[in-house]
Amino acid sequence: MKQPLAYVHPEAKIAPNVVIEPFVTIDKNVVIGEGSRIGSNATILEGTTIGKNCNIFPGAVIGAVPQDLKFVGEETTVEIGDNTTIREFATINRGTKARNKTVIGNNCLLMAYVHVAHDCIIGNNVILVNSVQVAGEVVIEDWAIIGGLSAIHQFVHIGAHVMVAGGSLVSKDIPPFIKAGRERLSYVGVNSIGLRRRSFTNEQIRDIQDCYRVLFQSSLNNSDALIRIEAELPASNERDDILLFVRNSQRGIIRGYASGNEA
Repeated sequence: MKQPLAYVHPEAKIAPNVVIEPFVTIDKNVVIGEGSRIGSNATILEGTTIGKNCNIFPGAVIGAVPQDLKFVGEETTVEIGDNTTIREFATINRGTKARNKTVIGNNCLLMAYVHVAHDCIIGNNVILVNSVQVAGEVVIEDWAIIGGLSAIHQFVHIGAHVMVAGGSLVSKDIPPFIKAGRERLSYVGVNSIGLRRRSFTNEQIRDIQDCYRVLFQSSLNNSDALIRIEAELPASNERDDILLFVRNSQRGIIRGYASGNEA
């Protein structure tokens, strides 16, 4: 259902039961899946694909060109999965030649004034609370929750099931399954409540805790801690996810609280 005061480019591909409210602008080369709703004054620009049953609130801008001086007009996209909600005045930029696309997964909630920059990859079931600012080429894995007013540095990688405290400055990678907080940002424990809500067993959570006791509380450097974890702790999907994440970290991981927070 399209309101007469909305502008929809004739080349946009809109499912028949999409609701488009007044003063919406939808550009060419846009695809919007069935059951979605586009709130008044939202702007959906060229190269955007929005999945099924999404809810785009008033004032959101999706698919604007990157705020990156290296961008020279290359053809790039924004891809948003199914059942995702984009709240008021959130902004999501297209990709650049770095990845060619910015991706938001299924069942995500991006609250008001969130910004997701070029070439970010946001997984499924992710929550970005009000005014989270995500710089370019960031990866946030499934089920992560980022507290309001947090700022995430370019190229940072945040693992699955992570919870980040509000107002955090995230300049290092955050391994999966943990809570991160304090100033400077550091490990403050395993996200056990979140994991139980997602049907992790007590045994799985204990195994994750054992891994992080070695990594963050044993006074070993990261390389030696990984060797000990692999040698002494039983193999599991969770253990292997932690090992792989830390070994592949490009920016280095956040500190453990046992190591202190000196500048």
